[in-house]
Amino acid sequence: MIHFLKGLFNPKNNQIRKIEDEIRYIIGRKPKNIQLYFLALKHNSYGRSQMNDNGHDNNERLEYLGDAVLGAIVAEFLFKKYPYKDEGFLTEIRSRIVKRESLNELGHKIGLDKLIQVDHSHRRNPSSFKSANGNALEALLGAIYLDRGYHFTKKFVLHKLIETHIDMKSLVENDTNFKSQLIEWAQRQGKILVFQIIEEKSMGSYKEFVSQVVIDDEILGTGTGHSKKKAEQEAAMEALKTVMGS
Repeated sequence: MIHFLKGLFNPKNNQIRKIEDEIRYIIGRKPKNIQLYFLALKHNSYGRSQMNDNGHDNNERLEYLGDAVLGAIVAEFLFKKYPYKDEGFLTEIRSRIVKRESLNELGHKIGLDKLIQVDHSHRRNPSSFKSANGNALEALLGAIYLDRGYHFTKKFVLHKLIETHIDMKSLVENDTNFKSQLIEWAQRQGKILVFQIIEEKSMGSYKEFVSQVVIDDEILGTGTGHSKKKAEQEAAMEALKTVMGS
């Protein structure tokens, strides 16, 4: 009886039940394998501080899987929603939905920011934590896929993310290709514009690129991303804020 009561009031057990309840609320079903979701919520900084023998005690592998699943679901959704649009349009809109900033915002909206396990030093450093919500969202999708299958994951993405939190009309009408906007601005102003990849870092199973925008020999924007394209887009966004005075 004493052991039962100790287990009942064990803070660790209470935390497990709390996270399980939060995941059930987010995905609409009780998890079959809660360990997948615990792993999805482990930021790589926390994983490094709690490293186990296999060296993969963080959400990076699930993030990789979730990224692929999300890309397939969004591609099919757009293909059916816009039957007369060409490949360039579909690619651009898909990139707007799955870009890191959008996923960070979606992760925050569904409450992942309150559940992510991250090293405290990273919470005090916003720049190192800025992609955590988006990474955790992709990892969550990887966990849902393994736990519930593709069909359930697809329903979650379409109904709980896109239909609930994304304004497709506004997304299509707003031009968020910052690199294209900056190039057009530079051409109108007669400026010499150069994009430079200045650093390439290994981040576990991923690479992180750092890009700079140089206009007339002056550095006006710096950005990071898991691809050169994403890094250039972020750098271009920063440069546009500078040249537009915002």
